[in-house]
Amino acid sequence: MVQIRHRSFVSALAAPLSLMLALGCQAKKEPEPTAPSTGTLATGQAPDGPCPELVQKLCEKAGDKSELCGAGRALGDVLPANACKAAVADFASVGQRIDAERKVCSDLIERICADVGPSTDTCQMVRDQTPSFPKERCVALTAQYDEVIKELKQQEAANQPLPPDVQAKLAAGNAPSFGPADAKVTLVEFSDFQCPYCSRAAEVVHKVRERYGDRVRFVFRQFPLDFHREAHLAAQAALAAHQQGKFWEFHDLLFKNQNALTRDALEKYGQDLKLDMASLKQALDASTYKAAVDADLKLGQEVSVNGTPTLFINGKRVSNPSDFEAVARSIEAALGA
Repeated sequence: MVQIRHRSFVSALAAPLSLMLALGCQAKKEPEPTAPSTGTLATGQAPDGPCPELVQKLCEKAGDKSELCGAGRALGDVLPANACKAAVADFASVGQRIDAERKVCSDLIERICADVGPSTDTCQMVRDQTPSFPKERCVALTAQYDEVIKELKQQEAANQPLPPDVQAKLAAGNAPSFGPADAKVTLVEFSDFQCPYCSRAAEVVHKVRERYGDRVRFVFRQFPLDFHREAHLAAQAALAAHQQGKFWEFHDLLFKNQNALTRDALEKYGQDLKLDMASLKQALDASTYKAAVDADLKLGQEVSVNGTPTLFINGKRVSNPSDFEAVARSIEAALGA
């Protein structure tokens, strides 16, 4: 997602707190730490010998994403069997040392969850991500706890479902959309034609349409970021194409050609789609749709849209709009509600 807010401690420590965070394109989740791949023990595979058994115990105790688990997998291939056997035999002592080493991280998790609420998305995110942090990062986050909890509470507040009247406002008007107005589930996306992660989210939109058809309504809102110099004019051109009934075709061309969004390129795409070119050129010359794009920007700012793509499903912000399975889970939950 392209974010336009300050990363503060997250940037300094490179912590992958995925609901908050990033300066730059972050429609994808920040990559999770990956343990060295040694082929020692596949998930769910029964241990064969003392070293694989030791690795399994280490990873169960420290967490699959922890540095200790990754190091254990690497060492499992080179340690002598006797050393592994001794460690397995005295694993209670090993486990106590792991608990003591990771106590600062486990204490941080419980402290955050107590403060933001144990059933919140933020608490779950912290429980998912923190096990992969080295001890030093947990120490640093604890030292900056006031700032940490302030940002997490702000993000949790921003992730609360929007009130019904605000949801209705997001879906109102003549914005490009598909699906019936009375659908049980309404998706509203704020997007930028120059943002590469928005192009991935656009692929998700097509999959949503294919899978859910008339069971959902999808509304597209313009949110060109000011540092994407060609995005605002591209948004205006897209609305001009919408006026001629070809928004989605134009939308697809823009996302397929994100490196070519100049005025000449926009006109070429209009020609390719056989738009009324006189009308398109006049709209761009007169900035006919500038006010509409600016209105979408203002609307996004009112609901704390800080980057693109941002997707709401029945007023609840989706954490990863470019992951179709994540979006589908939210849709299914809303359909079943």
